Amino acid sequence: MPTATLDGTDLHWRDAGRGTHAVLLLHAFPLHSGMWSRQIEALAHTHRVIAPDYRGLGGSAGSHEASTMALLAGDVRGLLAHLRIERAAVVGLSMGGYLALELWRQVPGLFTGLALCDTKAGADTAEGAAGRETFAKAALAQGLHWVADQMAPKLLKPSPDAAALAEVRTLIGACTPVGVAAAQRGMALRPDSTPTLGTITCPTLVVVGAEDGLTPPAEAEKLAAGIRGARLARIAGAGHLSNLEQPAAFNKVLTGFVAGLAE
Repeated sequence: MPTATLDGTDLHWRDAGRGTHAVLLLHAFPLHSGMWSRQIEALAHTHRVIAPDYRGLGGSAGSHEASTMALLAGDVRGLLAHLRIERAAVVGLSMGGYLALELWRQVPGLFTGLALCDTKAGADTAEGAAGRETFAKAALAQGLHWVADQMAPKLLKPSPDAAALAEVRTLIGACTPVGVAAAQRGMALRPDSTPTLGTITCPTLVVVGAEDGLTPPAEAEKLAAGIRGARLARIAGAGHLSNLEQPAAFNKVLTGFVAGLAE
């Protein structure tokens, strides 16, 4: 699990597989690249898989600067340049979906395909942004145990498996309060990506857990309707972290989509 100093920031990522085609996995909040472990294993047989940690989440160094989607997209672009990867299938879940849409705006030529999972296009309301600031301050004051208490149940289906709940709490525990606060503040500043949907021309897959309470299936339907030719897949028995709760079903959909992409 390499780390490099890129543009003054220490970034950590997971790098697996040796295929000629690349897949970029962008993780959810408030987790890190470890949430993709089952997808990395599934994809690495045929592709090179890159999964970065955002600032202050997982192994990447944090700062008090808001982790805006534009800032994180710059980090990802710097990492891909460092790795000499010019094109990739981009997969983003939740916050990772926000970041994937920012990457499309900045560098659409990167994309061989796009998978938007358990995410949405709209920006925060004023109330939603204020709630993120309240959360950011509480995370700094009360720490990661509080963050896990608040977030872990929301990320899973209403009656989650105990093992999944424990795994999510462990993933949150590997982050930092500074990174959590920066991510919340960055998401509060993200633009409305609804106008971006109509500009997407690469093959696109939209995935949603059937029991996702944070970005429910109605949001996924809006994404799929806004992107020409997009395919929508619902994952039964899964909440917001559909890749973690139902990895076999999620992997079947994702690997099939990636396998069908052409450079």
